Amino acid sequence: MIDRLRSLPGFHPDLRWIALLAPRRTVTPRSLPVLRTLTRAIRGKDPDVYVLEPGVAVRWFRPSTARGDEPGPALLWIHGGGYVFGRAAQDDALCRRFAEELGITVASVEYRLAPEHSYPVPVEDCSRIYEWLTRRPDVDASRIAIGGASAGGGLAAALAFRARDREIPPPVFQLLVYPMLDDRTGAGPRHTRLWDERSNRFGWESYLGAADRSEAVPARRDDLGDLPPAWIGVGSHDLFFAENREYADRLASAGVPCGFHIVEGAFHGFDLVASRKRVAQGFFDEQCAVLADALGVRRSRGDLGEC
Repeated sequence: MIDRLRSLPGFHPDLRWIALLAPRRTVTPRSLPVLRTLTRAIRGKDPDVYVLEPGVAVRWFRPSTARGDEPGPALLWIHGGGYVFGRAAQDDALCRRFAEELGITVASVEYRLAPEHSYPVPVEDCSRIYEWLTRRPDVDASRIAIGGASAGGGLAAALAFRARDREIPPPVFQLLVYPMLDDRTGAGPRHTRLWDERSNRFGWESYLGAADRSEAVPARRDDLGDLPPAWIGVGSHDLFFAENREYADRLASAGVPCGFHIVEGAFHGFDLVASRKRVAQGFFDEQCAVLADALGVRRSRGDLGEC
C-alpha cells in the first residue's frame, strides 16, 4: 500500500490517500440510478425552502447577523452532479458557511435534471430563481453573485449569458468552481479522479439532447464581452483544467476581469471528499476572499466547522 501511495504522480500531499482509493469516474448510465438514490437520502441542514414549482425550489440561508428584512448582498449557488444527478441539499453545509463567513444570504437552487429535463430546462430553472431573488425586498439586487461547482459552475456561466442577453439585472460576479464548460473536452490529465472522459461525455449528451451547442455550451459561445467579472478555481489533476484555463483566458481577452486559481495536485471535487484537509480549507478561503471583495462585505473569520 505504501509503495502504491508513493507511486501516485503529483497528487497534493493532503490528497494522496484519498486519490489512492477514489474511482476515476462516478457516473455512467448504469450507476446513475444508484447515485440518484443516494443523493435523495441526503437530509441537509433544514433551512427554509421555497418551492416555485415541482422540481424547482430554493434552499434559503440567512446569516445570524441578518437584521430583519433589511436588503443585503446574496449568493445564488448551484449544485453540481454532471447535469444528471445531485440535489441542493448536498451543499447545505457549504452554503451555511458562506452565509456566516460573509454575512450574506445564500439561495441554493434545486433545478430539474437531465436527461429527463435537457437544455434549456435547467438553465431556465436557475434563471427563474435568479429573477425571483432580484425581486425580494430582503436582497440588494445590485449585489448578487452567482456561483456553483462542476455542472453548477457551468450553469452559473450559462446564467451569466442569460442575464446579459435578456437584459435581466446582471449579477456582479461569477464564482465558478471547477466548472463544466465544454462538451468537446476529451482526455484530460492522465490521473484524474471522480470525473473522467466517459462520465463527461454521458453528462453532456444527457444535458444537451438536440440543443444548439453553440448556444447551450458556455465554452462554445463566441461573444464573452459584457459578462460579470469572474473567478475560476480548479485543480491541476482535474479533467476540466485545460478548458477552465482557456475560458479564463477568453474572458480576459474579452475585457472581463477573471481570476484563475490553480490547486496543484488536486482532482475534481477534492474539496467535497476532503473538506477537513488544509488544501480544501484554503480553497474555500480563496472563494470567500473574492466574494467578499465583489460584494463589498467584511468576513467574520469565525470558526465555521467543516463542509
